[in-house]
Amino acid sequence: MYADSMRFEQVIQIGRDEAEDAFASGDAWRICDALVRIAYHDPDWRWVEMKCLEFTSHPDMSIRMVAVICFSHIARIHGVLHVEKVLPVLRELERDPELSGTVEDTLEDLRIFLRIPIKA
Repeated sequence: MYADSMRFEQVIQIGRDEAEDAFASGDAWRICDALVRIAYHDPDWRWVEMKCLEFTSHPDMSIRMVAVICFSHIARIHGVLHVEKVLPVLRELERDPELSGTVEDTLEDLRIFLRIPIKA
């Protein structure tokens, strides 16, 4: 039953101008979509990381959650992340009950994909 309701979609590439338009729109769905698309496809992981860091303080919880998840994508796809910048933000977000599970999953992904010890 559950597997029948799951739907997987290809993450389509997005240009920076289109992404920036989505970010400026204020529309949560467009912002989340653009974050995932740049995390998957933009070759400049530093720029993607910066955008994700910016959106970790957004008032909309779904945007914060997607920004956190995108750190996993950056680590998986590029094999690198500024852990010294990202880890303190994740530790702060971990205190939020709505985000704590997502942050824990992301921390585990960082351990795996970056092959670094991150304390639980």
